[in-house]
Amino acid sequence: MSEREEIQLDRGSGNPYRDFGDADADVHQAKAKLAARIIGLLDDEALSVRRAHAMTGFAASDFSRIRNADLGRFTIDRLIRILGTLGQSVEVHLELRPRPAARPLGGEALPGH
Repeated sequence: MSEREEIQLDRGSGNPYRDFGDADADVHQAKAKLAARIIGLLDDEALSVRRAHAMTGFAASDFSRIRNADLGRFTIDRLIRILGTLGQSVEVHLELRPRPAARPLGGEALPGH
């Protein structure tokens, strides 16, 4: 790249799933944050997946999937329950707002959109 070429910088939304157009971006972001905390706890305590299973009752394969970011089989509440068995308390804050160009189920545009 020459010195004269300009670099374009785009600021993300804070949710990479949304930035790449994922239809379930909010769910995937929530799961990723919960899974990251679980992985951090396993790492902090040097817990193997088998030891985590013995401590929590959740399958060792669940912890392997979480470590591999294979979160498709997990619901948000299941990840929260896993965190609870690892001694964590989860507090959820919700902010609800319409999506840009959101349409209600009947197909009519919302006022102002």
